Amino acid sequence: MSTTVVDARGLSCPQPVLMIMNEIKAMDEGKIVVLVDTDTSKENVSRAAESKGWHVKDVQADKEGYQITISKD
Repeated sequence: MSTTVVDARGLSCPQPVLMIMNEIKAMDEGKIVVLVDTDTSKENVSRAAESKGWHVKDVQADKEGYQITISKD
C-alpha cells in the first residue's frame, strides 16, 4: 500500500481539503498522511475524506498541529 504525505500546515480552509481531494482522485487506494495545524482543517479534512469513501484511521496531535492518517483498501 502506497503512502502519500500532504503538508497543509499554514494553509486555511478550503486549501487543505482541496489538496487531499486531488490526492484522493489520483489514488484508487492507499494511505494519505495529512498534516494540518488547526481544528477546523482537521475536521474538514476528515469529513471530506470520509465523504469519498476513505477512512480516518488515526489522528495524532502534537505541538505543531495534527497528523491525520486516512486510507482506503
